Amino acid sequence: MVTRLVLVLGDQLSPNLSALQKADKDSDIVVMAEVADEASYVPHHPKKIAFIFAAMRKFADALRNNGWQVDYTKLDDPENAGSVTGELLRRAEQHDASGVIATEPGEWRLIEALQEMPLKLHMIADTRFIASHKEFEDWAEGRKELRMEWFYRDMRRKTGLLMDGDKPVEGKWNFDHDNRKPAPDDVDFNGPMQFTPDDTVEEVLDLVEQRFGDNFGTLRPFWFATDTGQARRQLTHWVKHALPKFGDFQDAMLNDNRFLYHSIISFYINAGLLDPLEVCEQVEQAYKDGHAPINAAEGFIRQIIGWREYMRGIYFLEGPDYTSRNVLKHDRALPSFFWDANTKMNCVSKTVAQTRDESYAHHIQRLMVTGNFALLAGIDPHEVHEWYLAVYADAYEWVEAPNVIGMSQFADGGIVGSKPYVSSGAYIDRMSDYCKHCNYKVKDKTGPDACPFNLLYWDFLIRHRERFSNNPRMGNMYRTWDRMDESRKEAVLSDARVVLKRLDAGESI
Repeated sequence: MVTRLVLVLGDQLSPNLSALQKADKDSDIVVMAEVADEASYVPHHPKKIAFIFAAMRKFADALRNNGWQVDYTKLDDPENAGSVTGELLRRAEQHDASGVIATEPGEWRLIEALQEMPLKLHMIADTRFIASHKEFEDWAEGRKELRMEWFYRDMRRKTGLLMDGDKPVEGKWNFDHDNRKPAPDDVDFNGPMQFTPDDTVEEVLDLVEQRFGDNFGTLRPFWFATDTGQARRQLTHWVKHALPKFGDFQDAMLNDNRFLYHSIISFYINAGLLDPLEVCEQVEQAYKDGHAPINAAEGFIRQIIGWREYMRGIYFLEGPDYTSRNVLKHDRALPSFFWDANTKMNCVSKTVAQTRDESYAHHIQRLMVTGNFALLAGIDPHEVHEWYLAVYADAYEWVEAPNVIGMSQFADGGIVGSKPYVSSGAYIDRMSDYCKHCNYKVKDKTGPDACPFNLLYWDFLIRHRERFSNNPRMGNMYRTWDRMDESRKEAVLSDARVVLKRLDAGESI
């Protein structure tokens, strides 16, 4: 009987993985490996590495219990070849295997490595997504603008989620307007369900501490779910206790509350422990049962079948060079406070500190705090991209790169967003209580106490006026600038230059 190898990667921990569906349990051998190449191509957060390794080990056990033969290589195994392709070559020689079945990875880097491997490769589509590459390509063909909203509506029609026949329930596709309430005074949700590490997790934590202890990020306490059962419990806990208020406050930020009403399940969906459609169906059922309002259910489902699927579509449509895009020609180095949180800007310090401790920050913290600052300050988008890829436990290149290169940094020239996501400190002040605890004064527009976001906002707009002044969504900004008296304009730009010079000198601000 011919033996084939079946590759299962650390973000493919799903029993319905296409490679497993195509394989023969009686003759084929599953290959899983914790390899240095994948753990270190960027300096991943220790929590991220530990989560993936622990979940891999548990998934391998589940496969064995289901009758599969699994060759699993731990990171500290002296025979470890150090790379995915090296492990496949080693196992192929060991078993005299005829070839490899693999579900397509979510990063061009790995796809190309597998294709260059001197083994017969059968790479098949990842069917865990709602839209195939061809569906997205067909949708995108001939369109002047690839706006997520239109794609999202097609995904609603395809899945039937929140649909009444061929029309959206309650007569609207999008309730985002209802999801922008500022931070509440009190949050009556204690955050995500937290899991005490078992023996498998503790073994991994010790290994990661030994090998990656110097990486950015706090490893312990470690509370993530590491198998599907735990992840489903966390989902059910969130739907019951937090989903009803998720919509209202999904864009809000609080100085002393890291999670508010967020689900914290992107780790589990992106690693394969939760099926995205099943998650959406559970949320939809909560709406149908009268447990959650439409703005909460629709806002969450849009993030999954709209935004998540759209990001993947853009990544594969644009090709392997996407992460090198830099249309604004930004080249400033990433400031050290992205690693040590040592800045007087409270919003940035809090977001980086939370990222360090939790390997998590929610989408507005990523987009409108750290991302907004990086864009305003002209930070090299590739450095920004690699930071996000390294520090967040839900970050894989297929989803992270379009969010950063496209949406956050506008480095793709407007493929993802019709305008750059920039704001002064006023937006952060409106959506959070960060500014109340800040060394800077968000109301100050110039001077030594002025919020750097206020200064850099105008500096960014003037630097890029030629590109953006005719953008219909940005005209009001430029008209506001043009109405300012000349002395104030000069003060703003002069103070902004001081901030940028301090960044260039490696100083904290």
